[in-house]
Amino acid sequence: MNANQLANASSKNNALFLFLGLMAVAFLLVPDQAHAGTGGTAFDDVWVTLKDWTQGTLGRIVAGAMILVGVVGGIARQSLMAFAMGIGGGMGLYNSPTVVESIMSATLEHAEKVIPAVVQLSNGLGV
Repeated sequence: MNANQLANASSKNNALFLFLGLMAVAFLLVPDQAHAGTGGTAFDDVWVTLKDWTQGTLGRIVAGAMILVGVVGGIARQSLMAFAMGIGGGMGLYNSPTVVESIMSATLEHAEKVIPAVVQLSNGLGV
């Protein structure tokens, strides 16, 4: 590499870092408040179908199969751990829609009352 190529590569790297830095500053300055969307219903049918499968007859069959495989594995290895894993997997499969719904639907009930205090703490100006 000669001196011109080295200087050209260095200036490209400097320009890239400057651009990335400006983009980071822009992303930090632009959003005043961010709110997660809770209104989309595009995948509700898919979620209901998956929930019905896991908590319906199919889910019970799969959970029973997990327990049965755990029993067979426990007999083959002469250990109760495989049986416990089968029961844990079946319980996890059956209860996973409830866990996902409780995590994803968690909201702050009094968020609108707290926003002025958070703004005051975040920038100290209360603007």
